[in-house]
Amino acid sequence: MTAPLRAHEIRVNGVRSPVLEGGPSESPEAVVFVHGNPGSTRDWQPLTAAVARFGRAVALDMPGFGRADKPREFEYTVPGYARHLAGALAELRIHRAHLVLHDFGGPWGLSWAAQHPAEFASVTLIDTGVLFGYRWHVLARIWRTPLLGELFQATATRATFRLLLRRGNPRGLPRDYVDGMFDDYDAGTRRAVLRLYRATSDPAGAAERLAAALRPLARPALVVWGKHDPYISVTHARRQREVFPDAQIVVLERSGHWPFVDDPSAVAQVVLPFLQQQLCNRVRTSA
Repeated sequence: MTAPLRAHEIRVNGVRSPVLEGGPSESPEAVVFVHGNPGSTRDWQPLTAAVARFGRAVALDMPGFGRADKPREFEYTVPGYARHLAGALAELRIHRAHLVLHDFGGPWGLSWAAQHPAEFASVTLIDTGVLFGYRWHVLARIWRTPLLGELFQATATRATFRLLLRRGNPRGLPRDYVDGMFDDYDAGTRRAVLRLYRATSDPAGAAERLAAALRPLARPALVVWGKHDPYISVTHARRQREVFPDAQIVVLERSGHWPFVDDPSAVAQVVLPFLQQQLCNRVRTSA
């Protein structure tokens, strides 16, 4: 059973982000879903609707992705996205956020959390997190290489996109999901991807800095990882306890990088109870 969702838009410093929202819109506390590359609110629609049964749930398209604005002048960096997220939460009047993060949404959301500890309530990390000793995957190395990255983006077709996404996804991804992702993968998104990956020069160093800021907060954390993720190895899953010592860790044996797509029921079975518990704990503490 799910709740109805509302679609609307916000602007942060003139940059438009479509928003998908459910639950009590006046609540200052919300579950906030942040996609990665390439992603959008489409990633989170089922979970957003499910969370809306017991709390406020919000998902948004980040600049350069989905149906958001993709301006050349936006700062396509981790700090730039963290600032956009901060502005979005202010526009939405969310003062306490339970983050659900995937892929590059991890660095964006965790950077925001490190800068806003009073507003950061809990985190659900899906194939992302504080990535100690991270090494770029093959596609990232291509995107980070001048000229080669541009050539790759200019020649990427729907067929090659489908072929690439078969790697590391033993269950496969629904064709309509892959096609929807490609439909959003326009020139603006391709430019954003190149700029983002090239601006992120030291992910391992950034991880150490994030850990130092987040570790003392000891926030509740749930870690969900697809065992066959070819982009961010499952070996990073248990290392999240170096930052969130009491983190619950769930490894999905037959999933890849998008477990909420290739095994949505398994993800919902662990994510929804965790989020409901966090919201209920807050209510009990405030009573």
